[in-house]
Amino acid sequence: MPVDAVIDRYCEAWSTADPERRAALLNSVWADGGLYTDPTVHAAGAAALLDHITAVLARRPGSRVERTGPIQPHHDVACFDWQAVGADGAVLRRGIDIVIFDASGRLARVIGFFAPTPA
Repeated sequence: MPVDAVIDRYCEAWSTADPERRAALLNSVWADGGLYTDPTVHAAGAAALLDHITAVLARRPGSRVERTGPIQPHHDVACFDWQAVGADGAVLRRGIDIVIFDASGRLARVIGFFAPTPA
């Protein structure tokens, strides 16, 4: 799967209210034993990340995560800018993710950084 498709599916998993669809999206791009880390959580494995995404969506129903710029890949690493947008269209948070792919092109590690919260 092309890098942009992997990243866009990953973002869609963060944006999908339906838990079964969310799990299917994430599992299609997540490596076995994949790790996710941001300033609020460290999640080991898809189940832990799905639990975290579920909690985030419960706090901000109807929100979505959008990639806001090009993906910058090299070797088995890439980074991309994103924003979380509320149901009303307001930007809730911006950030950058650094991702590491396994040999099959799945996400083995995601490290997220948050930009300052918009005023």
